[in-house]
Amino acid sequence: MTPRTLRRHLEAEGTSFAQISDDVRCSLATEYLRTTRLSTDDIANLVGFSETSNFRRAFRRWTGKAPSDYR
Repeated sequence: MTPRTLRRHLEAEGTSFAQISDDVRCSLATEYLRTTRLSTDDIANLVGFSETSNFRRAFRRWTGKAPSDYR
């Protein structure tokens, strides 16, 4: 499937690749925070962020809470 075709299919479903990616990252991050003792730095790396500060900002956008508050 070409990127353009994928984009059209996702648009037809009312979503985008970025939104799906964010949803998966959020789900993984919340699961790691609830079930492990991994550091925020480690979780940020596991869900694909190169900078922990960017992960913290995204997590707050997703959940309304800081990672430390969520844990």
